[in-house]
Amino acid sequence: MQALADLTLFHDLPSLAAAIVAVFLVGLSKGGLGGAFALMGVPILSLVMSPVQAAALLLPVLLMMDAVSLWTWRGWLDRATLWHALPGAALGIGVGGLTAAYTPEAMVRLLVGLVALGFVARMALARRAGRVPATGQHRLRGTVWGGVAGFTSFVAHAGGPPFQVYALPLRLDPRVYTGTTVVFFSVVNVIKLVPYTALGQFTAPVLTSALVLVPLTVGSTLLGAKIVKHMRADAFYPLMYGMITLAGGKLVWDGMTALVAG
Repeated sequence: MQALADLTLFHDLPSLAAAIVAVFLVGLSKGGLGGAFALMGVPILSLVMSPVQAAALLLPVLLMMDAVSLWTWRGWLDRATLWHALPGAALGIGVGGLTAAYTPEAMVRLLVGLVALGFVARMALARRAGRVPATGQHRLRGTVWGGVAGFTSFVAHAGGPPFQVYALPLRLDPRVYTGTTVVFFSVVNVIKLVPYTALGQFTAPVLTSALVLVPLTVGSTLLGAKIVKHMRADAFYPLMYGMITLAGGKLVWDGMTALVAG
């Protein structure tokens, strides 16, 4: 354990255990099981290290998960969704990088959580009334929600719900939806490397810690993908709406707790 402590951020068994739980949950999410699990990564790691270290550790882990997911979901994507959402995401990351020092993360989490819960409530009411809104591809809407996803992903690691607000109503085939989501956030995470590197976040202990977690990173991502590939659409979409509800609730809780504590 001492050798591991000298080279990584895992200075004791609790810190290693927290990393294992966090990476396992995030891997299930990256495999295709939705964003709620992904939001648990930084909070769990923040129990045993600083939030800045937790966020820095997760980015190379996420990039490894992206590589596994891109291979697993190769060929399953909707190019129109990416065409509409990715330019906005790049712009959102740029804005996030320039304004991160002045943007209260707690407020961002609270607002994203409220948007996610409002979206689910709107869809639920429409379904109950028998008039689920038919939404197709839309350049402006895709750019706006892609931009919000890029910004919130950089500032608060909460890009999932804004992207889902645009992508879920498209009612893509579950495998196409998952593959498209994988490509979108793979590109987002690669772009985030530039400002994170400029901020000096990737220290030797951070990178070594990520390397130690490679087997779990690969295994948990493949497990998430295996579960999703065996799901029917009538089970997949209720799960996704359930996940965005959980994610929205957690973001609201995290944001309000931090604002009250501050």
